[in-house]
Amino acid sequence: MSVELRVNDQIRAREVRLVGPEGEQVGIVPVAEALRLAQDTDLDLVEVAPTARPPVCKLMDYGKFKYESAQKAREARRNQSLTVIKEMKLRPKIDPHDYETKKGHVVRFLKAGDKVKITIMFRGREQSRPELGFRLLKRLADEVTELGFVESSPRQDGRNMIMVMAPHRALKTVGQRGSGEETEESGAPADA
Repeated sequence: MSVELRVNDQIRAREVRLVGPEGEQVGIVPVAEALRLAQDTDLDLVEVAPTARPPVCKLMDYGKFKYESAQKAREARRNQSLTVIKEMKLRPKIDPHDYETKKGHVVRFLKAGDKVKITIMFRGREQSRPELGFRLLKRLADEVTELGFVESSPRQDGRNMIMVMAPHRALKTVGQRGSGEETEESGAPADA
C-alpha cells in the first residue's frame, strides 16, 4: 500500500530541490552536496517527491518519520468502524411462521447495529411475478421501520430481488454499547 521512499545513497538524480529540516527551501543543489549537508546535520536525505523535476528531497530523521507514520496509520485503523452486512434469504411463497422467524432474525441483526441484506429468491414461474417479492420486502421494511431504514430499495438482480436495510444511527451506538451494559444488569440480581 505504501511506497518506500528513497533515502541517502538510493537517490539517483544528479541534482535535487532541497528542503531543510524545518521546512525551509534551500534550493536546487547537486546530490553530493545534499548528502554532505545531511551528514553534517546528522539527518537523512529523503526523496519525498520523486516525480517532480528536479526531485524534491528533505533533510529529516527517517527512522522517526517511519515510526510516526506507522503510528498514524495504526490510529486511523483503530478509529475505522467495521461495517457488517448480514444476509437473510426468503422465498416469495413463505409460510407465515417462517416469515416471523426470519423477521425476528432481521430485528436481532438491526438491534446489534448490523446492516441486513434481504434476498428474495425466485424459482421457475415465480420469476414472472416480481411484485410478490416486492410486496414481501415492503411488508418487512414497514414492520421493522422503528429499528432501521431501507438503505437500498428493492431491485431485481437476475433470479433474486435484493434490498438492504441499515439500523438507525442512535440505535447503532446503543447496540454496540448494549452488550457491556447487559452483563452488569444480569450480575446485579445475583448479588441481591
